[in-house]
Amino acid sequence: MSTTNESIPLYYLKPASGNRLEKERATYDLLDRLGIPYTGIDHSAAATVEDCIDIEKNLGVEICKNLFLRNQSKTEFYLLVMPGQKRFITKDVSKQIGTSRLSFAEAEYMEEYLNVTPGSVSIFGLMYDRDRKVHLLIDSQIAEAVYIGCHPCINTSSLKIRTADIFEKFLQYTGHEPIIVNL
Repeated sequence: MSTTNESIPLYYLKPASGNRLEKERATYDLLDRLGIPYTGIDHSAAATVEDCIDIEKNLGVEICKNLFLRNQSKTEFYLLVMPGQKRFITKDVSKQIGTSRLSFAEAEYMEEYLNVTPGSVSIFGLMYDRDRKVHLLIDSQIAEAVYIGCHPCINTSSLKIRTADIFEKFLQYTGHEPIIVNL
C-alpha cells in the first residue's frame, strides 16, 4: 500500500455494497447484534504493519498485529493481539504463559479454528472458535488502549472499536478469557 495522505471514506454502518466475503458480513452482523459501534474503512489488502500506515492515519487508531501461534506439539493454539510496532519475542511470551516455546501455527489450523487466512488474522475470528480451542493473549498496551484497530476477518477492511466493547461484549459473547501479557 502506498503511503499517501489521501483521505479514504469511512463508514459507521454495515457496508451494503461491494463484494464481501460471508465471514466479513458475519462480523458486521455480530457487531450490530451485540450493539458494538465501529468506524470502518475499505482499502487494498494489508497483510503487514507497513501496509497499515495510511489506514491508521485515516481511522485514527493503530491496527493490531495478530499472530496465530501454537506449542511445539500442536496441541495448544494461541491468538496474540499486540501493537503493530512491538517485537514478538517467543521466549518472553512462552515464559509468561508457562508453555513450551511457541511457533507460528500453520494456515490449516488458522482456517480450522478461526475461519481466516494468513494476513487476515483477527480477534473476530474467535467467533468461529465455538469450542474455545484458541487461547487469547492480549498485550497490556492493547488492553489499556481506548480503541482497538483490527480487520473484520479479511484484510481489505479495517475497523476502529472501543476496546471496552471488545472485552465487555464481544469476548463475553465468544466465551474467551483473555490472558494479558507484557511484550
